[in-house]
Amino acid sequence: MTYNYPKSIKMAWNDPQWGNKRGNGGPPDLDEIWKQFKQRLNALLGGKGGSPGDGGGNGPGAGLARFNIPGGAGLLVVLVVLVWLASGFYIVDTGQRGVVLRFGKYVETTPPGPRWHLPYPFESAEVVNVEQVRTAEVGYHNNVRAKVLSESLMLTDDENIIDMQFSVQYTLKDPVEYLFMNRDPDVAVRQVAESVMREVVGKSKMDFVLYEGRAEVADRATKLMQLILDRYKTGINISKLNMQNAQPPEQVQAAFDDAVKAGQDRERLKSEGQAYANDVIPKARGVAARLHEESLGYQQKVVANAEGEASRFSQILVQYSKAPQVTRERMYQDAMQQVLSNTTKVMVDGKQGGNLLYLPLDKLMRAAGAPAPAEITAPSAAQPVPSAAAPAADARSRDAFRNRNREERP
Repeated sequence: MTYNYPKSIKMAWNDPQWGNKRGNGGPPDLDEIWKQFKQRLNALLGGKGGSPGDGGGNGPGAGLARFNIPGGAGLLVVLVVLVWLASGFYIVDTGQRGVVLRFGKYVETTPPGPRWHLPYPFESAEVVNVEQVRTAEVGYHNNVRAKVLSESLMLTDDENIIDMQFSVQYTLKDPVEYLFMNRDPDVAVRQVAESVMREVVGKSKMDFVLYEGRAEVADRATKLMQLILDRYKTGINISKLNMQNAQPPEQVQAAFDDAVKAGQDRERLKSEGQAYANDVIPKARGVAARLHEESLGYQQKVVANAEGEASRFSQILVQYSKAPQVTRERMYQDAMQQVLSNTTKVMVDGKQGGNLLYLPLDKLMRAAGAPAPAEITAPSAAQPVPSAAAPAADARSRDAFRNRNREERP
C-alpha cells in the first residue's frame, strides 16, 4: 500500500538539495536528507523544526517526533487492524454447517447465515455441506464398463464367483465426526461398502444374489454398513445402495447362460405339468365323489328294497298261515304278471282242445309297450278267429291259464 504524502513534504528527485554533494562530485549526504525530511514532517504535525536530539518541541507532534512515527502510519495500522478483523466474517449457506476451531480445537457448530469468529491465528472456521449427496463406487470408476476386478469379484456361499458393481449414496449427519474422528471418511465408506458386500454375498447362494434376492441383499448390506460407520463415528448417513450390475464372470458367461436356460425349461415343464395336474385331478376327484355317492345311493336302495321285501314277506307269511291255498294262488298270479308283462312273447298251452285260438295281440302289445308285433311260439296250428267268436275264445284262454295243474308244484 502506497501512502501519498502532502505536497509540502514531497521532495522531487530534481530538488537542488539532492544535488548537495560532499566534496567535489561526491554522493549526497543521506543523514542530512533524513534530518530535513523529519523536520518538515514535524512542522506539518505542529511541532517545531529541529533535530530529534534537541529534546524541544511542545506541540502535539512532539511525541510523534520523539518516537519517529509519521501520522500516516497510524492510519495504515488502523486499516490493517480493520482488515484483520473483517477476515473473521464468513457465510454459511443453506444445507451447510460451520465448524469453528480455536487454536485447532473444536469450539462450536454454527447454523446457516452470516457468522464471525476471531481472525487468524486465534480461530478458524470450516464450512461443511451436510445435505450434499455423495457417492462411493465399488467395482468400477465413473463408468460401469470400467470394471475393477479386484473389487467386483466376490465368492458366494455355494462357491461360485460373481462380478458385482454397486454404488453407495450418503450424506453427513455430524460434521464434527466427519472432520475430526477419521482421517479420510470418504475412503472409509468405500472400504466398508466393499467389506460388507463381500460378507453378505458370502452368506448367500448365487441364484439368490443374481435374481430374486437382489433387493434383500442391498437392504441387508445397507443396514450393516450403517452399523459399522456409526461404530467408527464417521458422521455419515447411508441414503441408498444401488446395484448397478451383478453377473457371472465373462469367462463362464456362456455356460452360465446355458444353465439358466435349462433351469427356465425345467420351470416351464414343471408349470405345464402342474397345470395339467390342476386340470385332471379335480375332474378325477369329481368322478370319484360321484361314484361314491352313487354307490351310497345304490347301497341305500338295495337295503331299503331288502327291508321292504322282508317286511312284505312277513306280512304274506301272516296271510299264508291263515289261507295257504289262496295265498299261493295270489302269489303265483302276481309273479306271472310281473314276468309276462316284461316280455313280447306269448306262451300258449297246446294241451287244451279246440281248433280256434284267439290271441289279443293288440292288448298284449299295449300292455307290454312294444311297438313291434309279438312273436308267437305254439306247438299246434293257430289260425285267426273272426271277431264274432272273440268273447268265447277270450274266456277259454283265461280258463286255460287258470286250470293248469298248479298242485303239482312243490
